[in-house]
Amino acid sequence: MLKHGILGLIGYEDKTGYEIMQVFRDSLRHFWPVQTSQIYRELRTLEERGWVRVTRVAQTGRPDKNVFAITEAGRGELLRWLREDNLPKYERSPLLLKTFFLGELPPEEAMAFFKAIEAEASVFTGESDDTMRSVEGYAATLDDPRKALYWRMTAEFGLMYEQMVRDWCARCEGMLEAMKGAGEHEEAVRKE
Repeated sequence: MLKHGILGLIGYEDKTGYEIMQVFRDSLRHFWPVQTSQIYRELRTLEERGWVRVTRVAQTGRPDKNVFAITEAGRGELLRWLREDNLPKYERSPLLLKTFFLGELPPEEAMAFFKAIEAEASVFTGESDDTMRSVEGYAATLDDPRKALYWRMTAEFGLMYEQMVRDWCARCEGMLEAMKGAGEHEEAVRKE
């Protein structure tokens, strides 16, 4: 799917690999994190398939840069992918599968599990304004600014999903604390 994301970005405007990475860093990372090496690997694949063409631009005092543009074949592939019913009918979630079996671990380890997930989901806390500004900045470069509405919808989903994960983890931690408190109470009653 990364290749289709890159095709979509190049479809908006010709871009270098670095510029594509900037878009991912500024907004798409909330739901599709990538490494720079993945982007360049996909760009080579897209070029081999004839979905993008590359223009080498000479620069003074710097290495030449490669600017990628979508081809008609690439635009056709992007539109085919967008129209395809390719969304999963169900979602596999390693997070939820592990959660289901956490009762096998001591409560302290289960608590540590949720705290780690919560911390990981908190990477972008406080960056929602930056993300929305990035979306608005990219919107200004588009030939049809209405397309940015979909960027905004996607960014909002990513930000809201992160918040939901943080809230869920805090709720699970609260349930574990309550269970721990109830267990301590039952132990005290037995000792009496």
